Amino acid sequence: MGKKLVIESEEYLWKERRRRLGLPLSFTKYQVSNERIIVRHGFLKTVTDEVMVYRIMDIRLVQSLWQKIFGVGTVTLVSTDKTEPTLELKNIKHSEKVRRFLSNLIEKQRIAKGITGSEFLGGPRPGHGGHGGHGHMSGGM
Repeated sequence: MGKKLVIESEEYLWKERRRRLGLPLSFTKYQVSNERIIVRHGFLKTVTDEVMVYRIMDIRLVQSLWQKIFGVGTVTLVSTDKTEPTLELKNIKHSEKVRRFLSNLIEKQRIAKGITGSEFLGGPRPGHGGHGGHGHMSGGM
């Protein structure tokens, strides 16, 4: 008998779909857990992008006139992720609340992992004495 693959299920703190005319009529799903933000889009071919919460450097909220009319907005996340440095949560409801929620979650994750902004900009991590080492992230945006 082979070994069983055990996958831990992750509890999502927030889930949403991209909206069209204020309605969730798309094949794009957004999910946020304590550790990661996941964007899945597509119907015949599905693409999944994921970024670790603590790697997010900047959050931006944009609401066009049409988005305001339909009660949605687009939250853009800029991270140090190599494959997908910019992630957009397009046309989501309660976009200002989601932006604040994500901002607080990012800060909590950085504190929990002992990460400050200097790691993202190439500075030493606390306790690493400036020698680089494991977990040191260099390079910026």
